[in-house]
Amino acid sequence: MTTAEIPASLEDDVRALWDYHDLHHELEPTDVGVGLGSHDLGVATYTAELYRAGYFPRIVFTGANAPTTIERFPRGEAVHYREHALTLGVPAEAILIEPKATNTGENIAFTRAALQEAGERPSSITLISRPYQQRRAYATCRKAWPEVEVVCASQRLPLAEYAAGIGDADRVINMLVGDTQRITLHAERGFAIPQDIPHNVQAAFKRLVAAGYTARLLPE
Repeated sequence: MTTAEIPASLEDDVRALWDYHDLHHELEPTDVGVGLGSHDLGVATYTAELYRAGYFPRIVFTGANAPTTIERFPRGEAVHYREHALTLGVPAEAILIEPKATNTGENIAFTRAALQEAGERPSSITLISRPYQQRRAYATCRKAWPEVEVVCASQRLPLAEYAAGIGDADRVINMLVGDTQRITLHAERGFAIPQDIPHNVQAAFKRLVAAGYTARLLPE
């Protein structure tokens, strides 16, 4: 049985991780908006919203499938994102899809290659992701594509509202814990630039792991 509400006893720790991963970048015009594939269709919604607001003239949706998305997006994350953006008024000619990436590193590398193949070499991009993916996406992009300027963006939703929209608070908590671990592990393994993790975030992470939120942890 799933619940959309964050348990009150865990709320402070979950919020510490939630706030840490939101980089609070100020939106500014860039050459391309990159919507990172996931189970969250809100990424495509917000990418379309920013396009219509004039923040970028070109969109790349990137993503194949993962075990967490195959049922919801059987034709692939990027394909479904594109279809959703079309219903929101984004013209087809503004959208490029990259349908093969299965992780954030591939999202960045394959997007870069797809743009180059299309004859485009942006100097700036907006990375649109789930709210708790911002920091990891930024760190990955700075490592894999250091010459491009990066602005990170996500739907501006309170934690409780986001969890309610996903409909599964345990899933949200597990994803937050997993992304926090990846900040350290991916830097150690050369996939991302290092990021400072404040003591309160480290402590919250450890308490949530001890509480059993380990489904998205990688073996160390």
